[in-house]
Amino acid sequence: MTELTPRQQKELKILAEFIALACRSRHGREQKVPALPELAGITRKPLSLCSDCAGLLDYAAGRLRACPLEPKPSCKKCPVHCYRPEYRQKIRAVMAWSGKRLILRGRLDLLRHYFF
Repeated sequence: MTELTPRQQKELKILAEFIALACRSRHGREQKVPALPELAGITRKPLSLCSDCAGLLDYAAGRLRACPLEPKPSCKKCPVHCYRPEYRQKIRAVMAWSGKRLILRGRLDLLRHYFF
């Protein structure tokens, strides 16, 4: 497993927060599984996600780890789209839905990430 840079850790943390919010809101009653073990040192609290959301986070973390670009641009501005189309559609939906809600909850630090 490749070691994540501090910037990649930050991106993974933000992505995990976005996916966790979407999972709690959309799949609240489904069976939850622990999220990636590598998130233990990155996020404030352990995450539990449904199997679909855990799979999405696992896929996104793998793509982040395998990114050949240095420095890594934000995914919207990246010339190489490494997500398969079905995952790209899922992650766009999660980012759009969760981004708006986190900003409305007062997470203005995510405003920069949402728009840039």
